[in-house]
Amino acid sequence: MKKALKIIIPITILAIITITLVISNKKEQDEITQISSIKELEKIYDKGTSEETKLSTMLKLPFSLLRNTPKYYVTNYDSSMSIESDLKTMPNNFSNAATTDTAKVLEESTKEYSTTNIQVENVDEADVTKTDGDYIYSLSENQVIITDVKKPEEIKIIAKISENSNKVPEDLILYNHKLAVIYQESKDYYNNNKNATYVAIYDVTTPEKPKKIKNYELEQPYYTSRCIDGKLYVISCGTLKKEKDKIVTYYYEDEQQIDKGTKNINKIKDINTKYQTILSNFDLNNTESKVNVNSYLMNISNCYVSENNIYLINEKYKTKSPKITDIFGLKGLLGILDYEYNSEENGYYTEIYKFNLLEDGNIKFANKALEKGKTINQFSIDEYKNNLRVALQDNNKGSKIIILDDEMKKIGETTNLAKGEKMYSSRFLGEKAYLVTYKTIDPLFVVDLSNPRTPNVLGELKIPGYSTYLHPYDENHIIGIGMQTEEKVNRNSSGKVISTTAIITGMKMALFDVTDVQNPVQISDTIIGDRRTTSSILTNHKALLFSKEKQIIAIPVNNYTEDFNAESYSNNYNSMINSYKNYKKDYISEGYFVYNINLTDGFKLKGTITHNKNQKKNRYNLETRLLRGLYIENNLYTISEDYIKVNKLEDLQEISQLEINKSN
Repeated sequence: MKKALKIIIPITILAIITITLVISNKKEQDEITQISSIKELEKIYDKGTSEETKLSTMLKLPFSLLRNTPKYYVTNYDSSMSIESDLKTMPNNFSNAATTDTAKVLEESTKEYSTTNIQVENVDEADVTKTDGDYIYSLSENQVIITDVKKPEEIKIIAKISENSNKVPEDLILYNHKLAVIYQESKDYYNNNKNATYVAIYDVTTPEKPKKIKNYELEQPYYTSRCIDGKLYVISCGTLKKEKDKIVTYYYEDEQQIDKGTKNINKIKDINTKYQTILSNFDLNNTESKVNVNSYLMNISNCYVSENNIYLINEKYKTKSPKITDIFGLKGLLGILDYEYNSEENGYYTEIYKFNLLEDGNIKFANKALEKGKTINQFSIDEYKNNLRVALQDNNKGSKIIILDDEMKKIGETTNLAKGEKMYSSRFLGEKAYLVTYKTIDPLFVVDLSNPRTPNVLGELKIPGYSTYLHPYDENHIIGIGMQTEEKVNRNSSGKVISTTAIITGMKMALFDVTDVQNPVQISDTIIGDRRTTSSILTNHKALLFSKEKQIIAIPVNNYTEDFNAESYSNNYNSMINSYKNYKKDYISEGYFVYNINLTDGFKLKGTITHNKNQKKNRYNLETRLLRGLYIENNLYTISEDYIKVNKLEDLQEISQLEINKSN
């Protein structure tokens, strides 16, 4: 009997494992299929986007203005210039968040220095400026500038990297003496559907002599990228391309064209689109390896990356068609418009696609989910203990948080918050979430997520203005950065109040005490400028420099020559954000505003650093704009496309400056 059991038990276990794998594989096959032929791909292309609504790409993450500087290249058929807007948005879980107050130390250096303000610990995000404590890598026009900053009094450019004029550098990743430069490539000046993503990897062990050791090209525009433990992930997205009536299925690696036909192109069940998203990964630890390239027929409007998964978000507006009974029934012909407008099923929907990051660095589709509502940026999404938390704006119903398990099944959901208001920012920190909504007053909601099946609102604080970005100060305090507003009452000729709106009166930074989660309190704030004042931090979290230990917070700030007209947009988040970046007026100047910050004194302005002294204006009559600020030891470095300045952190006394465009 014992011998029989010894045989039966292993066989039973093996059978269970086999059945599980079969079911799992079948499920994946049901969800995703490989395109079998070019002919099938042609049919998909011809069908186009008949089942999609062409949603504005407001939440897409273009990178040309990531540096808070206009990027100019020909994209229109008539060869006119265009400016892409930076809508890249915003340590999600405070326990695993990596912010600029986390110093890094290389093997060769014991210097303390700030890093890019990222969302998830150990998941590095590309940026326009990187440092290892001894050298600063930055972008200036079409070049990558390498500056030796070992001696703050004698900083000097030691190398410049540039490709041909069609390749514009957008982003940098620095890892273990490898510098990945990600370019947007215009392959055809007369066809704006020919942009591609070009990735060049340089060995900068000797920064004075950077050596290109790898390059590859993806035939879609650059979307975003991450680096996890040396694994570089680059994502591109656009419509399927045709060349001589044939759909493009190739990519390039080390200048060699590689065409695997439709082998790497996948279709997800129930998704009909000619948008193509290309996922690539390359191991920076093994530069002799090959790049892995796979594509999926899907569009992207948002992206979140954890250490273990990539979540790609596509948002679309759906309208439910009325039934015959609604037309010819009691509602009648006249009621059909009311039916269509009031349908509970109408509105924005968010498609969430989960991809596993395998140990070998490859990417594998895992599952998907569909939820009503839309996200506002990458900080609307957070992975915590294998669950995915998502903050959604559900049209006029308000905002809510949903929680999905590892298989992307919904297990929890809050009630709708702040009906009729727009969600402006969200932040997940451990077992709590913070939401900011706005109409004419700013409610800050504190949400308890400790039980993922029963999330609930703990407290609420209402103050003037709104925050577009929330940043943790510590476990019990939150920094909000946004705009200060005043409520305006509108009356008719009889003096009767007919509406209330809000007008912007300046930028605002606020410090909130959330120790008592049921009664959050604003303990400090500072108003910056007036209604002409804006900052890239409003839409780009990487513009922030913060260190609790050094008691510093710094942001770039600029003013327009005319009042910033935002009153008419006060109830529309999309228009508001677009207005910040596309306001077509000259800038007066931009400065880097540096503040002391602590819980006792709140915000205290230390001073402002500018880069526009005796400087010519650029082709759009705008003064030079700052890229980033960072610290190395006790010195502050501000970097623009034209200058690098070094100032003492203590009192902002200038140590040295370097004019990039005049340096050899």
